[in-house]
Amino acid sequence: MKKASLEQSPLSYYADFVLYPAALAGGLAMLLARAPALTWKMPFAAALGFLAWSLIEYVLHRFVLHGLQPFKRWHLEHHDRPMALIGAPTVGSMILFVLVAYWPLSRVLGDWLSLAATLGLAAGYFSYLVVHHGVHHWKARPGSWFAARKREHAIHHLPGIEGWYGVTTPFWDKVFSTQRHERSGR
Repeated sequence: MKKASLEQSPLSYYADFVLYPAALAGGLAMLLARAPALTWKMPFAAALGFLAWSLIEYVLHRFVLHGLQPFKRWHLEHHDRPMALIGAPTVGSMILFVLVAYWPLSRVLGDWLSLAATLGLAAGYFSYLVVHHGVHHWKARPGSWFAARKREHAIHHLPGIEGWYGVTTPFWDKVFSTQRHERSGR
């Protein structure tokens, strides 16, 4: 019996690269056109959301994609086939941003600040999508920031390596000492 593949069609996989910029532009347009008394709080909330994404990215990658079933099994398919078009469905990830970020934040911060923070988070996620796709599919200029991301993610993909969970930044790997090159008993 053939194992089912998690690979998406090109249309489904690349939808992120169209729908996220459209949603971010639409959300920003809404903020600029409708938010009452835009203050320094809006860009600050968006910046905090963007920065928070890097920690969320690290935690999800380390503890969910490498720790919890069925996510671990699904993620291992990506490790086994790094060039395959495997990713989270766009609509599913967008719904999670609404349910897990915007809705709870709106209960505390109100609609406009929570929209700004959620847009920051979503911009961080989009950055992750671009970098992660790039480290698997694009060439890097030697010595560049992107070459470092590509090299560290390649180390992460080596069998038995437990570390280098940050894709867009090594910051949290440094904080939590997960810049490992040794192989574990995976």
